[in-house]
Amino acid sequence: MSKFQLRLDQAGAVRKGEELDVPRLESYLIDHVDDGRLEGCRGSLNVQQFRSGFSNLTYLLKMGSREFVLRRPPFGNQVKSAHDMGREYNVLSKLCHVYQPAPRPMLYCSDENIIGDEFYLMERCHGVILRGPIAPEPLASDPQLARRLGESFIDNLARLHRLDYESAGLSDLGKPIGYVERQVAGWTKRYVKARTSNVPQIDQLAQWLADNRPDETRGTLIHNDYKYDNLILDPDDLSHVVAVLDWEMSTLGDPWMDLGTTMAYWIEPTDGESLRLRAFGPTMIRGSLSRRELLDRYCERSGWEVANPLFYYCFGLFKVAVIVQQIFARYVRGSTQDPRFADLDDTVLALGQAARDAISRGDVSVC
Repeated sequence: MSKFQLRLDQAGAVRKGEELDVPRLESYLIDHVDDGRLEGCRGSLNVQQFRSGFSNLTYLLKMGSREFVLRRPPFGNQVKSAHDMGREYNVLSKLCHVYQPAPRPMLYCSDENIIGDEFYLMERCHGVILRGPIAPEPLASDPQLARRLGESFIDNLARLHRLDYESAGLSDLGKPIGYVERQVAGWTKRYVKARTSNVPQIDQLAQWLADNRPDETRGTLIHNDYKYDNLILDPDDLSHVVAVLDWEMSTLGDPWMDLGTTMAYWIEPTDGESLRLRAFGPTMIRGSLSRRELLDRYCERSGWEVANPLFYYCFGLFKVAVIVQQIFARYVRGSTQDPRFADLDDTVLALGQAARDAISRGDVSVC
């Protein structure tokens, strides 16, 4: 038995207000047993929830000898395009054949009468998910393992960006031309729509991005939310990526915008206290790469020299801030009662300040 057995990602009780209509869902699954993908689904349905996610809701379904993961949009969602289950299912249906870490999808349901919204099922992948700044042993005390994990993490992103998306049948996933301009404008509009109070740092950052937009580069398949807690790691070798999760924002676009978002999630020990307290993963432990090292490793593995990395890093901070603001707005408006969301406005402020500091020093890393 692996020493990490107790740290495998586990589901628990469903949060209040996020329950599914279990009898109706059970009936729906039984009706689809004979299509081959749900073979073994017999008996009553048990539903638990993976409670750590902040965006789409994820549930563990157990029925007979089978286990599945169900993905659905959040309750109170007002940005349908950001939570398109049919699109995510289509991406994974093609990507899983050419990119090993992509989970295999099983079934898509567009009938919102079943659980109140569209959803899809995918295979359950077992392993370790790193959530928050605290790392499990031996990662916390093994700098070499932490470095190998960081290298594997960024190598995997570079490999995704070099994937032949046309051969994978994903050419219609997006429009790479004009991607940077659309992203800056689009995320600015989303922020305005989700604003619950004035944050001057975010307003100034939006203007800086519009004024400093670089020329177009290239188009590749991008994940758009690539960070530690969207990976499942092998419990026997934490430097091995078993699966990459949460593909709802994947598209065709500028790979350096994807890299910028990843760097925005990558908090360093020398970052400001507000940002360190809200770290998105254990990226500050001994042996971890710095953002500059992450960038250099990406350039080495992809074969591309990233021009103007400061812009992409600051865009990443802006996008993450908007995502957090959208979640906070759902909490303020009463669409969710999840207590984790109560102080997310502080995170928005910290991200805006991090961008201001980066622009001031002219680099993605503090040192």
